Amino acid sequence: MAGASEISIEQKLKALYKLQLIDTKIDKLTAIRGELPMEVSDLEDDIIGHETRFTNLLAEVKKLEDVISSNKTKIADAKALAKKYEKQLENVKNNREFDALNKEIEIQGLEQQAIEKRIKNTQFEIEQKKESIEVLRKDLEGRKMDLNQKKAELDTIVAETQKEENELIKVRTEAAKVADERLVHSYDRIRKSVKNGIGVATIERESCSGCFAGIPPQRQSDIKQRKKIIVCENCGRVLTDSLLADEVSQELHL
Repeated sequence: MAGASEISIEQKLKALYKLQLIDTKIDKLTAIRGELPMEVSDLEDDIIGHETRFTNLLAEVKKLEDVISSNKTKIADAKALAKKYEKQLENVKNNREFDALNKEIEIQGLEQQAIEKRIKNTQFEIEQKKESIEVLRKDLEGRKMDLNQKKAELDTIVAETQKEENELIKVRTEAAKVADERLVHSYDRIRKSVKNGIGVATIERESCSGCFAGIPPQRQSDIKQRKKIIVCENCGRVLTDSLLADEVSQELHL
């Protein structure tokens, strides 16, 4: 391939317009996919969030079940103490000891009641979380089914267009090597900044086909000579004549 300094302005213009035609074609192929790629991505993120919440809820239930287990142990300890004090009542020597032991038995009974109430409240909390887990599980199943369906749709569309897109990208890579690096950078920047994706515009009815601003006759003449890069003074797009555009279109069979 000729060095960058040996590539003429006309060759660069043709290569740049070739990029435009290829990118426009790729844009159309991408448009066929519609919102599916974004919908798939959103669903994947949503499922990750739901799965994290699902895991957290399961962990919370386990923690509450451990609390209940611990409280049941405390009840058993309180009952054991109460029985111990009841046994000691058989050997009391005075009223003071009798009253003290009865007080301890009463305290252990109140402690059991308090713990049983806490267990009941914890069980209620567990049931609520289990209900949330079940709702979340069903929601997850539905979302996963939606994701699989949308992925299948997207895979089908991509499979139908991928081969053509890969071939276009290959041609684009070669064209980008011919066009000046700064020109390509400028072209890419313009494409990203405009709605129609046109970075190289032809002259149509004496106007820029990108923004429809009028082009003076002298500038039209300069553009047709293809001796220098000329941009639209209104929108900054690179301008080329329609004859060059036709030549490139025929070469690409687009």
